[in-house]
Amino acid sequence: MARLPQLVVFDLDYTLWPFWVDTHVTPPFHRSRDGVVSDSGGKTIRPYPDVPAVLDHLQGLGVPIAAASRTGEIRGANQLLDLFNLSRYFAYKEIYPGCKITHFERLQAKSRVPLSQMIFFDDEKRNIVDVGKLGVTCVHVRSGMNLHVLAEGLERFAKA
Repeated sequence: MARLPQLVVFDLDYTLWPFWVDTHVTPPFHRSRDGVVSDSGGKTIRPYPDVPAVLDHLQGLGVPIAAASRTGEIRGANQLLDLFNLSRYFAYKEIYPGCKITHFERLQAKSRVPLSQMIFFDDEKRNIVDVGKLGVTCVHVRSGMNLHVLAEGLERFAKA
């Protein structure tokens, strides 16, 4: 088995789901009896299709998972993780405005995982640049998180 990270960290907006929770959708969110999640205006929202499989795969490998998001809509982001049934995957959550460096410093302190043993998936290049300077393996997610992006990222981590 290839060398695995000790912590996998995901951004939320445009990484796990195709919108900004603080501008493109309107909390509070609701899940209907048939499992459809919508915002307060009735707009149906969902994560990228492969996200549950990505998180299941990492959980199956025994790799802890964290969220690091700069959103100002903290309550809404956490509510969506719950409604999409994704919260159960996350050992750590750093969801608040500010620089991602702070998110990672706090993740390192809470998890005791060295930054060099983390991998980070994010759609924003500025976050990739900032966090990469800390020694974290970073993967720029261009079209939403999927199993292919995960496999490429894990391979990159194993070779680093």
